Amino acid sequence: MRGVEVRLLAPAPVFGNVIKSFHGVGKWLGYIDRYVIFPLKLRRASDWADIVHICDHGSALYALVLKNKRTIITCHDMLAIRGALGEVPDCAASLFGRILQSMIRNGMLCADQVACVSQYTFNDARRVLNKTNNLCVVINGLNHHFGQLNNDVIDNALANIPKITTPYVLHIGSNLTRKNRAGVIRIFAIAAKKIKLQLVFAGEPLDKELLLLAQQLRVRDQIIAVKRPNVETIESLYNRALALIFPSRSEGFGWPPIEAQACGCPVVGSDIPPLVEVLGDSAILLPVDDEAGMADAICRLLKDAAWREQMRQRGLENVHTRFQTSRMIDDYLSLYRKLTCQKL
Repeated sequence: MRGVEVRLLAPAPVFGNVIKSFHGVGKWLGYIDRYVIFPLKLRRASDWADIVHICDHGSALYALVLKNKRTIITCHDMLAIRGALGEVPDCAASLFGRILQSMIRNGMLCADQVACVSQYTFNDARRVLNKTNNLCVVINGLNHHFGQLNNDVIDNALANIPKITTPYVLHIGSNLTRKNRAGVIRIFAIAAKKIKLQLVFAGEPLDKELLLLAQQLRVRDQIIAVKRPNVETIESLYNRALALIFPSRSEGFGWPPIEAQACGCPVVGSDIPPLVEVLGDSAILLPVDDEAGMADAICRLLKDAAWREQMRQRGLENVHTRFQTSRMIDDYLSLYRKLTCQKL
């Protein structure tokens, strides 16, 4: 790739294959694979490399066993570390979790370079790590070739979701409190009183509390759950949605809004700092608790075709000028060259 030899290495399940589970004994056996076996394998396999790029800060502790290697870590957010420090209730950690996050923090401190995916994450990292000389910003590029699809492709991808019969708004994510799915349901309920609309949740199935809320607001029959869709289905959902609704309370970057914009889907979301940084005026951003305002924006997107097209074009321009994968690769190559020259 661009004259750089790249070898990809990832933990392989060994003990984790004995009991395949993300909970209980299976979870701890998986930890042996990830935190005992793999660091030894990584240390041996990295002998040939000039630079080791740890692509997710959740694996930053591997930098602790690579002390004689130049290391770059991509930091997506500081939420788990902040949760272990008691700053983010939604990311609270157990005793082992706090120990793990402390090791991750130490790995980030000893890395030659920590590339933060947004200025917001950079600011968070600078404060939590209390260090600046190894921090920089490399804005994400799209990790899939999301784009505008023709109707036949969309129809084929969504053929297994026959319940979609009217315009719909889309939310992609999990049930974490900070993702604010309860807010999504409340916003939808306000809008659904004024226009004929459906709500599609893609990703983690709704939990009992969210289903109860939908029932109480009398919109449960208008909600469609698409459980853990593949990327082709997600791309088609973006293409056909009236809007992506994303009233998140906390993010490090915010992937779904950028993916949606690449597919020509307008975004209605919260004006939290990372989303303001990533989206600017290319999306409709309002205070997270202004649920009536977001509902009004959804209604206007359906009724005002010219305005929807304006927001659609703003989103496309935002993605195509700022979040290209080729630009991200160039930025990382510059970092690689910088670190290599420093050591020569």
